[in-house]
Amino acid sequence: MQNYSDPRSKRVPQLFPLLALALVCVLVFWFAAKTGVSRLLGKYASITADLGVADRAASLSPSDPEIHRIRATVLYKLKGLPQAAAELELALSLRPRDDYLWLQLGMLRDELDDVSGALIAFNESVRLAPYYALPRWQRGNFLLRQGRFNKAFADLRRAAASNPEYIPTLIDLAWGISKGDQHIAEAYAEITTSQMRIEFADLLARQGKGKEAVEQFALAGAVSDKERHELVRHLISATAFKEAFQIWNKNKTAASGAEVTAIYDGGFEGSLSFDEFGFGWRVFRGSQSVKLAADSSMTQSGSKSLLVEFLGESNPDTPLLSQMILVKPSTRYRLNFAARTQEIVTGGLPLAIISDLAGPRKRLAESPALPQKSTDWQVVSFEFQTAPETEVITLSIQRKNCTTSPCPIFGSIWLDSFSIEELH
Repeated sequence: MQNYSDPRSKRVPQLFPLLALALVCVLVFWFAAKTGVSRLLGKYASITADLGVADRAASLSPSDPEIHRIRATVLYKLKGLPQAAAELELALSLRPRDDYLWLQLGMLRDELDDVSGALIAFNESVRLAPYYALPRWQRGNFLLRQGRFNKAFADLRRAAASNPEYIPTLIDLAWGISKGDQHIAEAYAEITTSQMRIEFADLLARQGKGKEAVEQFALAGAVSDKERHELVRHLISATAFKEAFQIWNKNKTAASGAEVTAIYDGGFEGSLSFDEFGFGWRVFRGSQSVKLAADSSMTQSGSKSLLVEFLGESNPDTPLLSQMILVKPSTRYRLNFAARTQEIVTGGLPLAIISDLAGPRKRLAESPALPQKSTDWQVVSFEFQTAPETEVITLSIQRKNCTTSPCPIFGSIWLDSFSIEELH
């Protein structure tokens, strides 16, 4: 007798794996959906600082360390610092190898004046991320506030070596802790690299230590034009004009040498720049009514002159061009230049002005106003005396003040052959 089995009895066992797989998929989908909703709520809570929403997110994903970190952030914004610290500790119990969570906990404990707890958290953050700059930087700042200077600067130096953006702040901190002692500051910051010397030179310049700034800059070796520009600007702001001239003139030595009073490019043979930052010609720009350009068709000496075209309104108080010049104190000088005019029409004619930069800007002398009618080249000369404290003057070309306002000007002038001589 043949035995036939029911085909349906074979299919039933095969359904169990499929049902189990389907159940697993449903559970995975359910947990993924809960996590997704929880993260979405957490993001909203972190933006709005809504603790109720953060609580709802935590209830959906109580085992998600990121949600607890977000809840800690919300609590911190709401000034609940102890609760925020407890929430970070909960997040770390779920993700103990997260160096950033340890770092956040260290900073929060520091705010709570939990010195030992903060140090434990900072140490763990550094241990987990030994080559990252931020954990060492934060621990270094913490140790600095505790007065543990040697250990603090060991961390701060390591952080700055890893991330050079910290170098200026490292040097500022060393300077502050040293109370303005250059050698102590150098020892704390360990200023050895070119970048560090450039930053240290900038700091010394801002502190009015021009000679020391030049020495550090010379030790830096090759530097960029931008770095030179910044140091010159800081030295000029600190009235360290001789040192600023040394750097501007690309003199790499610290020795000042003999001071020579001279006008740079008095014949306008070089290229004009609207971005002059030192002791060259500073050319005015900002008005469509005044145009300045080198002109090789009309010269008094050399191959070029400066052409200034007036096309209407201009401010008599604004220099058309100017230059800083190193001078000796209590010394008499004569300034010479050549000028040519063409059809000048105005109530405020152009002239040359010498001003003292020591203290409040003081006008020392001025040339006669340039002729209004068209002329050939004329040599203009005038004398002035520097004060006992004068180290630098400004030569500027601008207009005489007008009796009425507005005071337009039309026509052209050419300038050439500027020079200065000491009178005995």
